[in-house]
Amino acid sequence: MDIDLNEQELRVLGALIEKEITTPEYYPLSLNALMAACNQKSNREPVMNLTEDEVSEALSSLRDKKLAWQLSTAGGRVPKFEHNIRSLFTFSKAETAILCVLMLRGAQTAGEIKGRTERMYSFSNLQEVEETLKELISREDGPFVKELPRQPGKKEPRFIHLFSTRIIDSLESSASVVEETPVFKNTTADRLTDLEQEVKQMRQELDLLKNEFSEFKRLLE
Repeated sequence: MDIDLNEQELRVLGALIEKEITTPEYYPLSLNALMAACNQKSNREPVMNLTEDEVSEALSSLRDKKLAWQLSTAGGRVPKFEHNIRSLFTFSKAETAILCVLMLRGAQTAGEIKGRTERMYSFSNLQEVEETLKELISREDGPFVKELPRQPGKKEPRFIHLFSTRIIDSLESSASVVEETPVFKNTTADRLTDLEQEVKQMRQELDLLKNEFSEFKRLLE
C-alpha cells in the first residue's frame, strides 16, 4: 500500500467513513458538518480543533490521492464531501470498522477495538476481531494494520493502521525509549521512609485497639 497521510488527512478520512456508517441520513457531509465531526470530543484521540481552512486543505490533498471527493447534487447550494476509499480497496464491513476506529483513536488492543466499533459493526466475539486484524495484516494488497510491541507491564498487544508512516515511526520510537529506560530500585532512604510509614500506621492501629479494649472493659465493670 502506497498511501501516507498526515494527522489532518487521517482525521478527515476517518470522520467521513464513520459518519457514512453511523449517520447515513446526514451523509455526504457539508464542510461545516465535517469540521464538527473532526473536532468531536468523544470517540477521538487526540481531540483536535481543526479550522475550516485546515479541513479544506486536507480534503484537497485527499482528492489528489483519490481518497475523497466533492459531490455535486442537483439544486444543492452547499458542497458535500464523501470518502472514496472503497474504489481503491475492497474492505468488508468488519475491516472498514476496524480501520476507521484506528484512524480516529490511534493504537488500540483487540478488546478496545471490539468495544469502540459497536456502532459500525457488531463483532460476535473477540476472536472475530483478532481474525479480522490478521486478515488486514496479511492481505496481498496491504498490509493495512500492524501489531505493535507490547508495552511494559501490559499483557495485550496494540494494533495500528498503516496509512501513516510518521505515526508508526513516532509510536515505535516511543516504545523503544520506554524499553531502554532502566528501572531503578528504591534507594535505602526510600525503603526507610516506607518502613517508618508502616510503623506509624501500626502504632495508630494499636492505639485504636487499646482504646476500644478499654471502653469494652469499662462497660463490663
